[in-house]
Amino acid sequence: MRTIKYLFQKGNSIASVPDELYGSFVEHLGRAVYSGIYEPGHPKADKNGFREDVASMIKELGISTVRYPGGNFVSGYNWRDGIGPKAERPVRLDYAWLSKETNQFGNDEFYTWCQKYDLSPMVAVNLGTGTPQDAGYFIEYCNFPGGTTLSDLRKSHGRAEPYNFKLWCLGNEMDGPWQTCHLEAQEYVRKAHETAKIMRWVDPDIKLVGCGSATTLLPTYPEWDRIVLEGLYDDIDFLSCHHYFENSTGKTEDFLGSYVLMENFIHTIESTADFVKAKLRSKKDMMISFDEWNIWSIEGEPWMNYFADPSHRFTEKPPLLEQSYTLLDALVFGGLMCTLINHCDRVRMASLAQLVNVIAPIFTKEGGPAIAQTIFYPFKMVSEYGRGEALRFFADVPCIETVHGQTRTLHSSAVYNEERGEIAFFVLNLGKESARIELKTEGFGDKEELVSHTILSGPDLLVRNTFETPNAVMSRDSALTEAEVKCLVTDVPALSFNRYVVKVN
Repeated sequence: MRTIKYLFQKGNSIASVPDELYGSFVEHLGRAVYSGIYEPGHPKADKNGFREDVASMIKELGISTVRYPGGNFVSGYNWRDGIGPKAERPVRLDYAWLSKETNQFGNDEFYTWCQKYDLSPMVAVNLGTGTPQDAGYFIEYCNFPGGTTLSDLRKSHGRAEPYNFKLWCLGNEMDGPWQTCHLEAQEYVRKAHETAKIMRWVDPDIKLVGCGSATTLLPTYPEWDRIVLEGLYDDIDFLSCHHYFENSTGKTEDFLGSYVLMENFIHTIESTADFVKAKLRSKKDMMISFDEWNIWSIEGEPWMNYFADPSHRFTEKPPLLEQSYTLLDALVFGGLMCTLINHCDRVRMASLAQLVNVIAPIFTKEGGPAIAQTIFYPFKMVSEYGRGEALRFFADVPCIETVHGQTRTLHSSAVYNEERGEIAFFVLNLGKESARIELKTEGFGDKEELVSHTILSGPDLLVRNTFETPNAVMSRDSALTEAEVKCLVTDVPALSFNRYVVKVN
């Protein structure tokens, strides 16, 4: 068996891995909020109605930022509906998901939830039905200290100090025809520019995320991104990009190679941003917020036909997008996480969409337990050890041909944590046979040991975690031989996602 050698050199790094790369997303969609993170009366709910069993799993994942309240939902949302006494909040129709919104969970509940569980808020403003003035009023209510009608309204609602939300999204997927009050690129530029002006006048210290392409499948991609960047380059700090990945061909190797599609998407957005930088003679590098990404089997899922029954329209917390994930999904997911790390010099934020129940790593039963879906484990495997400096490395990895073109059979990333004196090496093996690898380091010290191997694999790629079998798929520690520990030569099992930790002196 051929041995593939990986060489890591101290100082040969891509960038520091930002904590914000391990963000997520909670939208008023299906059961993401109600019976997801929030369920008053549940046996494990706190006095605020927050499910603490869910919160402990979120903590286990190491989630940093949470994007809220949407998503498509935000393009028809009036922020005033989610403030003040709950008994006085209106019940509205949500156009995005044909649901009934009670507004019992709103701005203050979200802030309180973030504060309690040490999560950083990422708040979206409505640039669909909303106006720049609405966004200005919203940030005034949230961030202005006092002495105005809206800041004093916040105080009357029991919040004397400002929320100080510092990360704001200028709308959501406004390039998408499915969006409430969809805009053409120039229309979006005009509206977002005026919104950014007002918001920064109210709070100059905020960071703003502009809407980039919602998917590579739209005919406007990447022209939308060019137009938006040319018009908003000095107004925004990040350009968003969204993409979901599915098994479109039905071939395992194509699906496992989805990381190539993500890589190409990021390369295109980077190149478009750099072209605009040059055209505008700017000195600023535009950063990327990959603030919606996940595995999502859009075609053929039961939710697609849910609203064919008229009685399902405009009900509370309908069971939408409740995908049950397989082991294969989890392996693909691990490869996508490697790609995010490998591009962390420009992808400085990312949001797994979503967090609970809706295409999510955590799934709950209303009034009952919460379980970890299969994709919970690769996120945790990377989040636990993927903090530090992302490393470049040298390796001659064989390729296969997939629907994405030339695709490496081993897709990997590495992170050096100087404080812990460790290199974490993450690797997806797309192949049906094991691959032998050797990990070599230079400049980290005169002693190195392979101290742990955590693996996600199994004989059945279609197995899922359910309430009856919640632990059918889990990551597990694999025993190392003395030779593996000392020589850093090991076998990567076929069809597996792995984390190897090397202790360096």
